[in-house]
Amino acid sequence: MTYAVGIDIGGTKIAGGLVDDEGRVVREAREATPGDSAQIPEVVAQVAQQVRGDAEVAGIGIGAAGFIGADRSTVLFAPNIRWRDEPLAQRVRELTDVPVVVENDASAAAWGEFRFGAGADSDDLLLVTVGTGVGGGIVHRGQLFRGGFGIGGEIGHLRVVPDGLLCGCGRRGCLEQYGSGSALVREARLRLDEPAAGPLREAVGDEPDRLTGPLVTRLAQEGDPLCDALLADLGRWLGEGIASLAAVLDPTVVAIGGGVAEAGDHLLVPIREAFEAALPAHGHRPVADLRLATLGNGAGLVGAADLVRSEPV
Repeated sequence: MTYAVGIDIGGTKIAGGLVDDEGRVVREAREATPGDSAQIPEVVAQVAQQVRGDAEVAGIGIGAAGFIGADRSTVLFAPNIRWRDEPLAQRVRELTDVPVVVENDASAAAWGEFRFGAGADSDDLLLVTVGTGVGGGIVHRGQLFRGGFGIGGEIGHLRVVPDGLLCGCGRRGCLEQYGSGSALVREARLRLDEPAAGPLREAVGDEPDRLTGPLVTRLAQEGDPLCDALLADLGRWLGEGIASLAAVLDPTVVAIGGGVAEAGDHLLVPIREAFEAALPAHGHRPVADLRLATLGNGAGLVGAADLVRSEPV
């Protein structure tokens, strides 16, 4: 049995796990993400040591949101943490004295789902993660696809609306602005004054911050027509975007993950309908199997840990 440490760096927390070679997390820890990004490597090292204990490990795999260089070491751009050309692997390696690799968090999650989850029966997987933003990871012929410069798979920045809403990447009209949890909340708030929004208004009361993606999902699951329609609109955007990606990538499996995927069929059914309607030459070609991801929030750290073993530095 060989072990590796997986780390998932989020905007509010840094989660870590000791992962065995069958994808099982045998020990976990987490710490708050420091507001000062310069302190993040030290907290990562602390979390890694907490889960590692006395175990021999192949190394530490880190999943981080942003553009990761082909060296699997440098965070070129991370809008939420404000990293620019951050030598993250080097800094953590100096604190831990073990091999360290850095991967885009969604790509790491895609690898986790490919190895141990929804894509374990396929050699070609597209993972679409739907949370605050839209992320993606691609496995092609059993290999994680990173692109020529290491930053492939940023499907949330596929342009779907010319001159559309401004995105955090600096461009307009990205899929992330229409098919994410943030987009779901934005659209729900815009419709709060409608007569059909009674259950949503009652749930929110005088606290606008209570209007969240999980709230919309819960009300949809309880039968609220407006919240169900909001999820259906979200699914349409995602399905059409996935169809464009499938025209290029031709995956056999598309897995939907991330927090919004907790909506289940309320999201998956409209995604599938829009995907099949928008897929070029539908009816005359094989169609990818759309399914929910299975590893949940742990997919990223499981995948990152496994990449240390399967693609050592």
